[in-house]
Amino acid sequence: MSRTKSALLGALVLLAGASGTAVAAVPADPAGIAAIPCTVDYKVQNQWDTGFTAAVTVTNNSAAKTSWAVNWAYAGNQKVTSGWNAKISQSGTAVTAANETYNGTLATGGSVSFGFNASYSGTNALPTSFTLDGVTCNVDDGSGGGGGGSDPSGRVDNPYAGAKVYVNPEWSAKAAAETGGSRISNQPTGVWLDRIAAINGASGSMGLRAHLDAALAQKGSGQEVVQLVVYDLPGRDCAALASNGELGPTEIDKYKTQFIDPIAAILADSKYASLRIVTTIEIDSLPNLVTNTGSRATATPQCDTMLANGNYVKGVGYALAKLGAIPNVYNYLDAGHHGWIGWDDNFAPSATLFKQAATSEGATVDDVAGFITNTANYSALKENNFTINDTVNGTSVRQSKWVDWNRYVDELSFAQAFRNQLVSVGFNSGIGMLIDTSRNGWGGTARPTGPGATTSVDTYVDGGRYDRRIHVGNWCNQAGAGLGERPQASPATGIDAYVWMKPPGESDGSSSAIANDEGKGFDRMCDPTYTGNPRNNNSMSGALPNAPLSGHWFSAQFQQLMTNAYPPL
Repeated sequence: MSRTKSALLGALVLLAGASGTAVAAVPADPAGIAAIPCTVDYKVQNQWDTGFTAAVTVTNNSAAKTSWAVNWAYAGNQKVTSGWNAKISQSGTAVTAANETYNGTLATGGSVSFGFNASYSGTNALPTSFTLDGVTCNVDDGSGGGGGGSDPSGRVDNPYAGAKVYVNPEWSAKAAAETGGSRISNQPTGVWLDRIAAINGASGSMGLRAHLDAALAQKGSGQEVVQLVVYDLPGRDCAALASNGELGPTEIDKYKTQFIDPIAAILADSKYASLRIVTTIEIDSLPNLVTNTGSRATATPQCDTMLANGNYVKGVGYALAKLGAIPNVYNYLDAGHHGWIGWDDNFAPSATLFKQAATSEGATVDDVAGFITNTANYSALKENNFTINDTVNGTSVRQSKWVDWNRYVDELSFAQAFRNQLVSVGFNSGIGMLIDTSRNGWGGTARPTGPGATTSVDTYVDGGRYDRRIHVGNWCNQAGAGLGERPQASPATGIDAYVWMKPPGESDGSSSAIANDEGKGFDRMCDPTYTGNPRNNNSMSGALPNAPLSGHWFSAQFQQLMTNAYPPL
């Protein structure tokens, strides 16, 4: 099926967060891109009684620019109160958003994103016209001439384009119950199917059908994405204990018949055919077979077992094949993160292994809509204070203790480069990447405002990096972390969406051993007193104290994430 990217005509609609109403400004000209000087994607991401948060992405289809300004007007009494990634001013109903010093360059075909908070009363009517440097921009209404790129089966290239995303009412209620939580409680998050019991609902929680029914109710007449994490491989997460899971290393048949098959049967129900169902397939599985096996210092006996018996590869292939056969399901395969896969000896071998899994057990590359990076992790989206090409007193940034010879310093550059690598080994050229930005904002008072001192390469990197972890290998309930970019579609080249696949406030693992019937062990990386292992260069774990079991609500972490959000709340 065709998955060709259509970046310039990509279903750019205006979404009203509360009502779900989709309104387009000027219909796009389907005859040709040349007639469209610019496109604007304006989304209300979160709305409450007196205010809202909006995200705007502008794509320039004309000559390259070194500065830019976007203008629109409101029909109501909306007033911008704060913004990010643009200098936003307002006179009466007229709003101008101009570039910051760091994002004035806007290439032909390039995009830039910014956001803001605003107040209003009455009706939050959407703006109907936008200009870029005085030129009126067209906005595709999604009804033709693009719509995100589709094929005769009804599939679209980017399921997030032009769609709302399901807000899990269970997570939303927990978030709203927290002081200040109503600011983000309407954000979409992933639904985790992390054991067989979760399919029908465990311990009084909503099961898969209940979530899909709720998504239909939220959908209305527009498009709706539902995000699922499919996560119960045999011998799961062989390099960590907090999420080992319920199935033993040899229980591949149980995985297929009691986990994947029931999920597939529900998703294939014609009742849910109008939903766009995004599945994140088996996080932290395949990368472990590359980095934590054999003669490596980071190897574990459990990972060696899973490499030898092939059940990770078989399980992932089976899941891709079964779920990929359902027309409205979009599989995104987990691809670790830059601090895991970004090194030369991990980068290409990981892509090759993913191709092996995606062509096993009846699966083909057509069953893969894309890949997701940074799932439930903390790697910064974009490090602005240093690049991989910088040197300090003749020493490369790659030689700093933090970067440690990695070729990537942040998730965006890694995701875009890894997408190219995946295509080079045989994945479709139209695959898109998702980046989990639920906990990688690293704002707050500890966020650097510029590069570090050039005393040494380490002072330069450590003084300027947004990611404040002790070591890039630390993954459990990290102290100092904050909410990252709010979920949004098509934020950058090759990126289908920024997502909150890991629901903020749900623990990564317990700080001490807690008896449970959920298959969740105690991992010392979640213990704030732990002094580390070879996978984090024997560093302190950086974990928060008093954490509950993985997946359970962790109020202290949720409050920290809001305090340190970037962009700030």
